[in-house]
Amino acid sequence: MTTDMPTTPPAVRQVPSERTFHGDAVTDEFAWLAKKDDPETIAYLEAENAWTEAATVHLASLRSTVFEEIKGRTQETDLSVPSRKGGYWYYTRTVEGKQYGIQCRVAVAPGDVDPPATGDGAPLPGEEVLLDGNELAEGKEFFALGTFDVSPGGGRLAYSVDFDGDERFTLRFKDLRTGEVLADEVPDTFYGSAWSADGSTLFYTTVDDAWRPSKVWRHTIGRPAADDVVVYEEQDERFWVGVELSRSEKFLIIDSNSKVTSEVRVIDAGAPTAEPALIRERVQGVEYSIEHHGHRFLILHNENAEDFAVACTSVDNPGDWVELIPHQQGTRLESVDAFLRHIVISQRRDGLTGLRVMADGSTDSYDMEFPEPIYSVSLAGNPEYDTNIVRISYTSMITPDSVYDVNLITRAMVLRKQKPVLGEFDPGNYEQFREWATAADGTRVPISVVARKGTPRNGTAPLLLYGYGSYEISMDPYFSIARLSLLDRGVVYAIAHIRGGGEMGRRWYEEGKMLTKKNTFTDFVAAAHALVAAAWTAPDRLVARGGSAGGLLMGAVANLAPEAFAGIVAQVPFVDPLTSILDPSLPLTVTEWEEWGNPLENADVYAYMKSYSPYENIAKLKYPAILAVSGLNDTRVLYHEPAKWIARLRSVAPDGSYLLKTEMGAGHGGPSGRYDAWKEEAFVIAWILDRVGLA
Repeated sequence: MTTDMPTTPPAVRQVPSERTFHGDAVTDEFAWLAKKDDPETIAYLEAENAWTEAATVHLASLRSTVFEEIKGRTQETDLSVPSRKGGYWYYTRTVEGKQYGIQCRVAVAPGDVDPPATGDGAPLPGEEVLLDGNELAEGKEFFALGTFDVSPGGGRLAYSVDFDGDERFTLRFKDLRTGEVLADEVPDTFYGSAWSADGSTLFYTTVDDAWRPSKVWRHTIGRPAADDVVVYEEQDERFWVGVELSRSEKFLIIDSNSKVTSEVRVIDAGAPTAEPALIRERVQGVEYSIEHHGHRFLILHNENAEDFAVACTSVDNPGDWVELIPHQQGTRLESVDAFLRHIVISQRRDGLTGLRVMADGSTDSYDMEFPEPIYSVSLAGNPEYDTNIVRISYTSMITPDSVYDVNLITRAMVLRKQKPVLGEFDPGNYEQFREWATAADGTRVPISVVARKGTPRNGTAPLLLYGYGSYEISMDPYFSIARLSLLDRGVVYAIAHIRGGGEMGRRWYEEGKMLTKKNTFTDFVAAAHALVAAAWTAPDRLVARGGSAGGLLMGAVANLAPEAFAGIVAQVPFVDPLTSILDPSLPLTVTEWEEWGNPLENADVYAYMKSYSPYENIAKLKYPAILAVSGLNDTRVLYHEPAKWIARLRSVAPDGSYLLKTEMGAGHGGPSGRYDAWKEEAFVIAWILDRVGLA
């Protein structure tokens, strides 16, 4: 260790701050760390970064090795499978040595049916560069695209950029016929946009002070942003708004959603100044979304249908819904995509994703079939409406990301591209398994496991267990190049499909939220115990990992079962949920009350959340080693949650090993460039390997 590196963790002052809720006094001695503009806060975070670097300096060589492994297995100069929209094939290129993708297109040649071959990733003949992220990011520490939206007919491009990581974007426009970037500029926009049919008008969203997308605006090309018109404003603080153009390009769709309720409006894309027309008034607890399909709208909804059903309704009279696909308990319908002559339903059953195809005018349907017992499949893009061929994405824990084109009539599948994995990668060297854990209430919890063939099953192998378990988001099996650096060193990788996620249907989600949230945490501990019982690993060789709401999971299981883990990686962790959900002025809080409950108004919710909040339940325990990673500009989980958590861990249980790494120029997603992201992942992997004795 060099002499200018710290030899002990940084000291942090304690300033008790007390508040009372429902007769309960809460003291927070590190609340002052929430003052982002305070130089002392920044100095503390930088001191923590310096300590983390000093404490892991012995891993520098390993970090470099793992980074080179990730880089060496990745085809750096590459090209996505071109996707057709109108008269063009659209694709993204990456170039060796460059951090960001390049958005391109080529004209469709007469008679073209199949996409151009991607070859070695070199530019396609006749390429037109629409946007080069590397040029936009020049001189910037962070760069992210929000909107990338080509107008119908392909004449204009709307795009938005963020240079801070706070997900506030500046919206710009480019004339694709001349290559000119227009003078139009709209600051402080959010994700999502939709063009009018003639490309003269763009609809976009903005957020309120609580970072809630609350307004849909209309911008006319060539007019100043000051002239933009609010088309719809959502007054209910529980609801987010979004806007998109239907695949048919006939309707602009404005959706307004809380966690449990939906409402949708439409505007004729050919009449962009028309008032939005309501599809159906919101009913508390009823969620629905729409797809335009010829003379009708398709409605995916959960009215008297826990796992959702599909109805249809006339475009001219959308109030009457007619059943099309009835509810089937245990088969969760997740989305409906409409094409001119077909409908494709994305669904999940028994913890696996699937795709169902239905021809227009028929109730007959078929499910696409796939060979592996564990996999993930989804539609991939598909901007064309008038087509019999759809593109799907397929992967498993041993099969790299694969792109297929599927003929909906003949059912023939054509593999267009499988993500290259360079070096000596052979999928036959790895095995994937489905294990099951039994929770305390008897619920069986699925676990996806992957290991290199020959990995011992006698309890000696190290294991990394990943989990999330919130918002009905499913952590489906997937392939990872970076993960090979673990598998090839004998580390087993597992995903616990715990309640609170959506892997097993809507009920799976409902049993892991609000006043049943603790099921999420006990399911994860049960998964850890099951993997030990199945001789995959042992507690002193088991590391847990999760991010965001999965970071809450990490903090909760650290308190609940510290002896079950040798280490815990918590990325952008939501570890002080009670404080955040008690403050309606913070980003996301009010919208989150339907996920966690409202502890401000409900004493039972308050007591329940306090009983599992990681920050509130730190005790003088023997904690596993903990690595917390956050972003200073994160608007979803504020940086001070992990900062306070690590400070209190050191204060209450000082014998543990706790590290905090804050990305000072990034947000919720971490570093934006691909090489920077690989370096971050290499840092985490090296720390994990160190925890299990493989450094």
